[in-house]
Amino acid sequence: MLKSKKAEVIANLTDSFVNTTAVVICDYKGLTVSKLEELRKAANAKDTKVQVVKNTLATIALNNAGMTGIEIKDTNIFIWSDDVVSAAKISSDFAKDNELFIMKAGYLDKEPADLAKIEAFAKLPGREELLGMLAATWMAPVANFTIGLDALRQKKEEESA
Repeated sequence: MLKSKKAEVIANLTDSFVNTTAVVICDYKGLTVSKLEELRKAANAKDTKVQVVKNTLATIALNNAGMTGIEIKDTNIFIWSDDVVSAAKISSDFAKDNELFIMKAGYLDKEPADLAKIEAFAKLPGREELLGMLAATWMAPVANFTIGLDALRQKKEEESA
């Protein structure tokens, strides 16, 4: 790879990593291209990026983005997103379905995170689920109020009849 191309890759990755809240580093050795495409499609559906990058280039980009503390070695694929839960869920779900895909470590809110912490975030409900729960919570008092009003109306009708 030419030096100019390396600098371009580092610059693009640095921009991406600076503006992200979660980076998950996984080992993909032995996976077929079609399996990696499945991972990319699942990630694209959740606005998450997936890329295989040379370790030295990724390390430089992560350091430029203020993420240090994890030694990157062997074959790696990087999964990153603005949504911490999304990146963790995509990696965790894919690892469950593919035994050759191994989550190693990552960065959550620019801090190094081990596998246990990433798994904990993967178990949390996603953004859409949380918004649904919030909407249901906000609608509960309105629903209960209308049920009460309907019961009062029925009682008044029975009394007047």
